[in-house]
Amino acid sequence: MTIAATLEKYLDEKSVDYEVLTHRHTEDSLRTAEAAHLTGDKLAKAVVLRDEDGYMVAVIPATFKLKMALVREFTGRARLAMAEEDALAHLFEDCEFGAVPAVAAAYGLEAVWDETLAYAETVYFEGGDHASLVRVGGVDFQRLMGEDRQAFLGEHI
Repeated sequence: MTIAATLEKYLDEKSVDYEVLTHRHTEDSLRTAEAAHLTGDKLAKAVVLRDEDGYMVAVIPATFKLKMALVREFTGRARLAMAEEDALAHLFEDCEFGAVPAVAAAYGLEAVWDETLAYAETVYFEGGDHASLVRVGGVDFQRLMGEDRQAFLGEHI
């Protein structure tokens, strides 16, 4: 399967070299890492959040659990919570349900991302379905995250 059209267009606009890897269909990020034969610390997992100001995406390694208190403190958005699942289809119209790409800017969303990903030589993230990953170099991942802020946002599972 190919990656979501919105994501593909964004990667091309940013002139990022990337590779699409396919794996067996999976339902969560740790199983995705396992199916793709990579360590979960290299797989950037997107968690969609919402408050009265709107949506944002927190990006953490698949081996991490998001610490909402850290995200709220870092962003100054004290009421952020996990977004309702039914909203994801509206935000990521060309993606399979639950296969949210970590590059939130492709979908016009703000993101915060875990600083541990800044040290990865290679980063993988969902391509918009449950059987494709996008692989980019660490420097390109940082460039894709652009103005999005980074901090330590989680802890190992």
